[in-house]
Amino acid sequence: MAPAHAHVIPFVPAEGIQIGQLAKLAKVRKQTMAQSVEQLVASGYVRRGPDPSDRRASLIFLTEAGRALGPTSLVAGRKVEEGWAEVVGTEELEQVRRALIRLLGLT
Repeated sequence: MAPAHAHVIPFVPAEGIQIGQLAKLAKVRKQTMAQSVEQLVASGYVRRGPDPSDRRASLIFLTEAGRALGPTSLVAGRKVEEGWAEVVGTEELEQVRRALIRLLGLT
């Protein structure tokens, strides 16, 4: 699973979502999210559609292939974090997470 999958797939609701909202949920920059979405559009996992509440914006929706990845992406992410926690412990892993969020300016 590519990083683009992990940044997008778990956060797209059935009713769709704007890229800016996705970026906030995934705690990444809007530019990073736009690149991830483009990769996933090209791969057929998400599609763009009009936002009925904002004619200038578009919403991101999961395709059938993207919906199939949802559970897989969550399980894979949890397994990675469990492996890291086994190496450094859950408390230290949480400290790393908080430090990265501060470094990225996401707080």
